[in-house]
Amino acid sequence: MRLVTTPRVTFLRELSGEIIAHYGRGRMIVAVDGPLRSGKTAFADDLAEVLRERGHTVFRASMEGFHRSRAAQADFGDDTAERYYRYGFDESALRRVLVEPFRLGGSTAFVTRVLDPARDAWVEPRWITGPADAILLLDGRFVLRERLDELWDYRIVVGGDPIDPADRLAYAERDPRRFADAIVNLEDPSDPRRN
Repeated sequence: MRLVTTPRVTFLRELSGEIIAHYGRGRMIVAVDGPLRSGKTAFADDLAEVLRERGHTVFRASMEGFHRSRAAQADFGDDTAERYYRYGFDESALRRVLVEPFRLGGSTAFVTRVLDPARDAWVEPRWITGPADAILLLDGRFVLRERLDELWDYRIVVGGDPIDPADRLAYAERDPRRFADAIVNLEDPSDPRRN
C-alpha cells in the first residue's frame, strides 16, 4: 500500500533508498539508537513501513523486549544509572534468539522479544521465520555500544543530547553519533532532517 506523502515519509523514502543501496540479497539488520524519549521507536516503526512499501520483508524488534528482569539486574548491584547502562539488557539473549538465528536465514526461527519490562515478566516465545531476503529493524538505547556494533549492517542515530544519566554515561563512553551511517534530527518529528 502506498503511504501518504508527507515531509516525514519523503525523508524516510530517501533514507530507505540509502539503506537499500547497502543491501544486496540475504538478511540485513538496521539499528536505530538515540537517547531516552528521542522518538527513535516511532521513527523505526515508520521506517519499517516505508521499507515495506518498497516491497521488502521487514521485521521489527526493540531492545525494550530484551531487558533483564529486575531480579537479574539486582545481581549486578544497586539500582543506578551505571548498572542500567551496563547490565539493563540481556545482550546474550538478543544474540542467541534474535540476531544469530535471523542471520542464518531460511527456515531458522527467531524471537523478537523475551521480556515485558512493564510487567517484569518473561513473554511466551513467539518463534517466527521469514524469507531468505529480509530486513530486521531494531531500535533501542545503547545498541551502538562497541560490543554490539559488529551486529549491524546499517546504523542510524536519532540526534539530541543525552539528558538521562544512563544516556550520558553511554555517550561519554562511546558517542553513537560518531559511528552512525545516518544521524537524524527529529526536533520537528513531522519534518526530519539529516545532521
